[in-house]
Amino acid sequence: MDQKVMERIFAAVDSFKGKRIAVIGDLMLDAYTWGKVNRISPEAPVPVVQVTRRSCCLGGAANVIRNIVSLGASAAAFGIVGNDAHGSKLRELLNQEGIDPVGVLTDPGRPTTFKERIIAGSQQLLRLDDEQQTAVNETIREQLGIEFGRYLKTARPDAVIIEDYAKGLFSPDYAQRIVDLCTAEKIPVTLDPNAHNPLNLHHLTIMKPNRAEAYEIAGIPQPVTGDSLDSLKTVAAKIRREWEVKYLLISLAEDGMALFMDDGSCEVIPTRAKEVFDVSGAGDTVIAASTLALCVKDDPVQAAEIANYAAGVVVGKLGTATVTADELKNALK
Repeated sequence: MDQKVMERIFAAVDSFKGKRIAVIGDLMLDAYTWGKVNRISPEAPVPVVQVTRRSCCLGGAANVIRNIVSLGASAAAFGIVGNDAHGSKLRELLNQEGIDPVGVLTDPGRPTTFKERIIAGSQQLLRLDDEQQTAVNETIREQLGIEFGRYLKTARPDAVIIEDYAKGLFSPDYAQRIVDLCTAEKIPVTLDPNAHNPLNLHHLTIMKPNRAEAYEIAGIPQPVTGDSLDSLKTVAAKIRREWEVKYLLISLAEDGMALFMDDGSCEVIPTRAKEVFDVSGAGDTVIAASTLALCVKDDPVQAAEIANYAAGVVVGKLGTATVTADELKNALK
């Protein structure tokens, strides 16, 4: 990387400090049971995991928030948890990370979304999901919207991230109301969408689907034998036209990222990952880093480069992980 370019990106990363991002979305608690396998169970043809340790961390939208804080900025959380032990643990972890839980509300009628992974060595054997995907209680959702609108006016965050995991928080109308509240306050909005919950929002600054999500959102079948840049351009043009997105950033796994801009141009950014152990949470890192970078400077290519390097660090870690500003700078060298 050119020295001047590196210095400019370093300065952008240093400028993350002092930025404030609000994240509204599906909060989750991730748990890990770590162990080793030495034998097969006599009861069934499955491995027996000898447990060595257990851990838990913030997941889903809460992991996006965790990434923002890890990169040096401050964050506020908006979402729903259940009146249960997992919800209490999620709140505890938010406090430990120094994250403002101003918008974390409790719905006693649903569980906190909880995902537990069983890992032996570096291999994930099983994932257990405890969740409810029906719509969040309307009264509680309305209260969340009120709290969110109040926060926008008083705290004036630099940007808002909508993180949709299709767990029942967002309907198309509700999500658009969130965007409209931000637009009225001239606060940019970025979206990490879920193809299983098509929201069709308007006036977004960044939208970050992965390749499969982009095709599904566009309503275009994904080529079985692999896609070309031309087919991605067709997908991107349809999404940008129908969703009114300024910058569309499509993550392409081992192929890096493709950035489609408001002037119709496209920039393909190759992956910066050196080793890939676990892709859990990589998309969370991308939306966090790209949003922060655009808050510093409206340079979408630089923002995508920063996000790409950040994701390259995270996939080299096992489990739902984050990247620090120092780790990001080391990756850029």
